[in-house]
Amino acid sequence: MKSYFQTLARYNRWANRRLYGAIGELPPAEIAVPRTGFFPSLLKTLNHLIVTDRIWLSRLTATPDPEARALDQIIAAEFADLSARRAALDDRIIGFVADLPPARLGEILVYKTMAGAPYETPVDMVLAHMFNHQTHHRGQAHGMLSGTTVAPPSLDMIVFLREESAA
Repeated sequence: MKSYFQTLARYNRWANRRLYGAIGELPPAEIAVPRTGFFPSLLKTLNHLIVTDRIWLSRLTATPDPEARALDQIIAAEFADLSARRAALDDRIIGFVADLPPARLGEILVYKTMAGAPYETPVDMVLAHMFNHQTHHRGQAHGMLSGTTVAPPSLDMIVFLREESAA
């Protein structure tokens, strides 16, 4: 099971690099333009993913993250800063999963939501949620990118697996 999450962590970084690479081709103003989506711009959607990954990592590591305060928070308004933060966070996620003792996957994470409600969720399901959540909102950003002059890249996991096995 741990190797599966390690693969998801590497895929996550690969997909983010591809998506950020394409978004980076847009003029800066286009990244913040209102678009149809749950977080209604590329900038807001990408910030949401950074905030939520940081929140989950803080819960998993029992290390508070005072900067991540709200799900719709703008942590980085400039794309270059956002991109650097995403790359660092993806490396941190890969490291966290690599260092995770396999037995921890079966443990229960006790945490509170942003609203303060207490919950308990198995660690393996928390990790599954983190990666699924990334895919969900990355797909929304991909759709937003489709409405621009920049062609969205393939983010299919099978493409990643083929590239990784060829390397």
